[in-house]
Formats: sequence, structure tokens, C-alpha cells
Amino acid sequence: MMKMIFRILLLISFISCVSGSLVVNVTQTHYQAEQNHSITLEWTFTPKPDTSITSVYIICQLVTDLRASVLFHHHEGVEVSESQDQQFSGRVHFDRDELREGRLRLQVSRLRTDDSGRYDCTIRTPDGWNMDVCRLNVTAAVDQHRAQMTVSPEPENVRRTGLYAALMLTAALLFVCVLLLPFFRFVLKK
Repeated sequence: MMKMIFRILLLISFISCVSGSLVVNVTQTHYQAEQNHSITLEWTFTPKPDTSITSVYIICQLVTDLRASVLFHHHEGVEVSESQDQQFSGRVHFDRDELREGRLRLQVSRLRTDDSGRYDCTIRTPDGWNMDVCRLNVTAAVDQHRAQMTVSPEPENVRRTGLYAALMLTAALLFVCVLLLPFFRFVLKK
């Protein structure tokens, strides 16, 4: 309930702000990654040289058909981990120094397939507010055991195939000998 009230107040504060001259850009519009890997989502913005990091407000969310989940929240110079959705807890890191330069880099580790979706990042400074959007698609990790089996047969299967080949060769030689035995008897009797 508290998160819902927080989001409504946040929305009201964003609506009441005038966009101003702040420009926010995502550096890449589409990201592709594999489950359990890490990725860095990146946005840039144009703070004025005298803008203090304590006056920069940021909220980044994963927006799906079902809900919006807070990925990152920064307020008055501090990361507000309490408002971060449990899905991202302990998996999101950012570089505070780059934030001073107008660059927000969020490294998301141990990716999950349910991390896929649209990421909205809204940034507000005394100059106004703006946002930009990117998409992330996380695919399931390839099962290493299954991939190995299709690439190369296991040693036991190789030995078994060799045994079958040797048995087939022996059977073929015996068959040829049985067929040729009457011929050799006939030749030797003459």
C-alpha cells in the first residue's frame, strides 16, 4: 500500500513539473542478454555545471503488461533501496561519479527471463524533467549438458559404436569364409 501511495505522489510531482530544458537519452534502445549474465543499461542527461547531485531525482522502472517494478530510485543524493522492487534487490549497482557527469549506468547482475521488458528512466533536476525508454530481452540459458551431447557423443557411446563396428566386421569375415570354404575345398581337391 505504501509503495502505491509513493508512486501516486511521484506521478503527481512529475506531472506538476514543467519539462524545461533537460534532455535525457538512452544510449541503446534494445538490449539482448542471456539468463544469469549481467548487463549495463545506460542513460545520459544534460545537467548544468552548477547542478548538485543532491538535486538530481531519478526513478527507473521495468514496465510490463502486468505491472511496473522499481529498478532504481535516487533522491537527494542517495539511492533509495527501500522503494526498489524485491525482484531487483541486491542485483543493481550504479557509479555515483558518473552520475555527476550526467551519465546513469545501471549494472544488473544475475539476469532472469522475467527481467525482460521496457525500462523507463525519468530524471528530474532544477532545469526540468525528461525520460527515455529502452527494451531488454533476456533469453533462457542453454542447458550445457544437452549442448554437449549434441555437439559430441559421450565416450561410452563412442566405445559402444566401436564395439558394434568390430562385431559387424568379424561377422562379415566369418560369412565370407563360410561362403568361400566350399570353393577352396573344390580347388584343393583338384
